[in-house]
Amino acid sequence: MKKKGGRIFFGFMVKEENRGSVEFQVFSFTNKIRRLASHLELHEKDFSSERSLRRLLGKRRRLLAYLAKKNRVRYKKLIGQLNIREQ
Repeated sequence: MKKKGGRIFFGFMVKEENRGSVEFQVFSFTNKIRRLASHLELHEKDFSSERSLRRLLGKRRRLLAYLAKKNRVRYKKLIGQLNIREQ
């Protein structure tokens, strides 16, 4: 039995099957990056968290490069909504 519906993401519903989309992954990575950045402001010597942050930044950069290559309109819309710089 499947649940109908999903979560609200950028003002529209995201179904369970669509959580693997590039936009949703970039959205999740951005939330994790912001959380880790605020953590590292308090705990400057937490080098394992700093390494995790760098890994997440690299993953997000690769996904954004893929999206920019495949669909420039979706890429521009996503970086505008997430308020991140263009790579």
